[in-house]
Amino acid sequence: MLSLTLAWNIFTLFIIMAMGFALVKTGIAKPEHSHGVSLLSLYVVSPCMIISAFQVELTDDLRAGFMLSCLAAVIVQASYNLVCFLLKRPLGLTAVERASVTYSNAGNLIIPLVVSLLGSEWVIYCTPFIFVQNAFLWSVGKSTLQGKTTVDWRQIVLSPNMIATYVGGLLFLLQIELPGPLGSAVSSVGSMIGPLAMLLTGLIMGGIKASDLVRFRRLPVPVLLRLVALPLLALGAMKLLLLANLAPDASNILLITLLGAAAPAASTVNQMANIYGNDAGYASIINVVTTLLCIITMPLIVAVYLL
Repeated sequence: MLSLTLAWNIFTLFIIMAMGFALVKTGIAKPEHSHGVSLLSLYVVSPCMIISAFQVELTDDLRAGFMLSCLAAVIVQASYNLVCFLLKRPLGLTAVERASVTYSNAGNLIIPLVVSLLGSEWVIYCTPFIFVQNAFLWSVGKSTLQGKTTVDWRQIVLSPNMIATYVGGLLFLLQIELPGPLGSAVSSVGSMIGPLAMLLTGLIMGGIKASDLVRFRRLPVPVLLRLVALPLLALGAMKLLLLANLAPDASNILLITLLGAAAPAASTVNQMANIYGNDAGYASIINVVTTLLCIITMPLIVAVYLL
């Protein structure tokens, strides 16, 4: 039943994506307009979403669950990075493929899904996965796309989402609640993250030609790794390490981590590939195709988890 609910909620987001696609195809908008939407998402909506997620009461059960979520996020991200490094030569994975396979669109996708599936009180458990992934993405992922071995720690520490995490985490630890109008504004803007991300994907998809899909013959490799192989690896690790025994409500907490692990390729990879002169077109194709197919794969992964 939960898998069907998940599929329904993903389909709802797909309708929003279709709206963005229609805007491009009718000439009302252009694919280039996605840049402005990306900036809005990165610097306003996403930070508000993170800060809002921390506006909850701190309890012993929440503390234990939060620590479990942090542990699961580290295990998933470390294993994903390791597997992609080991598969680099055997599968001939390019920098764009490795980054697209390793990092998911969790920040944009899982929060609206978690709210729909479990309720807004569970959103706090999304933040560890987003935080840990951002740390890896802006260090290892960025270096991969740049073709460098050095890491710009300053950019990691001062990225918008990380700053929002510091602010939200501090408010959470001190149990400071944002005053009425400010709290409502931050919450309202943060709730836009899912629809805005899907509109952005629709705008990008509107600029992709069918011939582009044929041109990238290796596309099934990163798509299958991103949506099937690595999520099953994450699921197996959770079961083998008996993480479900470490906290109250661990089953739902680990489900949230699994949703992040099984989400489509990160749209941030497209932006980074464009900035650092990598194959941004290929990154966009991987992002769009994995987003289209996740309506099938994510419910199936969740169904296996619930067995």
